[in-house]
Amino acid sequence: MKKKLLATAILGTTCLTSAALADESLRITDEPLELTIHMHWDRAQGYNENYPVEQAAREMTGIHLIDATAGKNSTDQREAMSLLLAQGNLPDIVGSQLIKQPVNEFGPQGAFLPLNELIEEHAPNIKAFFDERPELRQAISAYDGNMYYIPYLPDGKYGRAWFVRQDWLDKLGLEQPQNVDELYDTLVAFRDQDPNGNGLKDEVPFFVRDWEELIRLVTLWDGRSSGSDTPHDFLVNADGEIVHPYTQENYRIGMTHIADWYAQGLIDREVFTRGTSARDYLLSEDLGGMTHDWFASTSGYNAALEDEIEGFNFIPFLPPASVSGNRIEEHRRIPIKPDGWAISYSNEHPVETIKYFDFWFTEPGRLLSNFGVEGETWDMVDGEPVFKPEVLNSDRAVNSQLWEVGAQIKKGYWQDYRYEWQWTAPAAREGIELYDSADLLVDQFLGVAFNKEEQAIYDRYWPSIQTYMLERQQAWVLGTGNIENDWDAYLATLDNMGYGQVIQVMNDAYARQYSN
Repeated sequence: MKKKLLATAILGTTCLTSAALADESLRITDEPLELTIHMHWDRAQGYNENYPVEQAAREMTGIHLIDATAGKNSTDQREAMSLLLAQGNLPDIVGSQLIKQPVNEFGPQGAFLPLNELIEEHAPNIKAFFDERPELRQAISAYDGNMYYIPYLPDGKYGRAWFVRQDWLDKLGLEQPQNVDELYDTLVAFRDQDPNGNGLKDEVPFFVRDWEELIRLVTLWDGRSSGSDTPHDFLVNADGEIVHPYTQENYRIGMTHIADWYAQGLIDREVFTRGTSARDYLLSEDLGGMTHDWFASTSGYNAALEDEIEGFNFIPFLPPASVSGNRIEEHRRIPIKPDGWAISYSNEHPVETIKYFDFWFTEPGRLLSNFGVEGETWDMVDGEPVFKPEVLNSDRAVNSQLWEVGAQIKKGYWQDYRYEWQWTAPAAREGIELYDSADLLVDQFLGVAFNKEEQAIYDRYWPSIQTYMLERQQAWVLGTGNIENDWDAYLATLDNMGYGQVIQVMNDAYARQYSN
């Protein structure tokens, strides 16, 4: 750790208001203090010291972050973290996607500093947040009860929604499907009645960009595909126990129907191979009828395609009710991510560092981390942060523009949904209000923290178990297996592979972590 006097503080091209720069309460050190940082996430393998957001934060706090990221040649966060830990001499701050597991495993072993007392004594804004949401403090705590990282905290409730070609429904004289039987009839009509009017039977009734969204259809038969916003995750059942959704009876029933729908041509034949291009291609070619995808980005296709496809109208609609009449939206924005940053054992300035973490929970820090630099990407209008027209009207996505200036990156910060609402199309806003009018969302599993022995059991068994689950899942959909015939053998194989041991340590850790 090095502390240096700099001849001048670097502001770069930032245009912060004089009030923000003059707020001495934000100043952490009288003299500039350098802290090294490992920052590895899917959009950047390293920390850019020239981010306008970084330059502004330096001016406001006196803390200067210096890049010391390991594994820059890899896009795999786990691989980069393993390399960093193997080096032994950690930088002052360790930030990453998927940081929760390694810091909660190696924090109690001394690699990272416990943050509980530091937060209590020196981070009033972080403390206030977790006092308001104590269940989130529990969720990120390690098995010894200590917090070892400050997480990225998403904002907002809704993520994905059901979308349908309303213009196709209108052309065929159909209403929006309200239950699973009506959904089936709608998809059959899309397949057989030529809603795109080209005389060919080329429509793809249901498609997805992420194939995991196909498995989410099991909710129509009261199954579950995940317990959180992470695909294939465990869930807490009605008895308060941890189970995996891919071992449950309603999942079996749902997969049977999904395989049948796929065989009938109601689901994209290339669902496992088309990938992220599915939405662009199938909508722009006037082929796709229905999907389950993100509110904001999917709603943008109306404006993009209205001049190319006459009457194009792709809008959100409420999830169809299941066979039991239960209407849910399984996907929601999880309130806490396994991403963020921690203080390493070698940090000689833990008080200044936790104060720096706390800065991002102040109003100026939160505006900076969410919207970028005031005067450059946004202005304050009637007390609200408003993106500049050139940001909102750019051909490039707003979040991509923000990543480039150092905002909305996966450090420990509290997201502000106002940033996304501004570039959410009117159709999506109406859809969110529609979803908000119904009780659709389900509780989420927020994860557990293992002790060393539990982690060893999980690491030994779970990767191969999950691989087997997903292999069988795809085989059943594609028709190279039959779930009805295979189910008993499938469950027996899971038991032989160690599923019972994994569930045991999951429940032990869950009981310990959430006992209060």
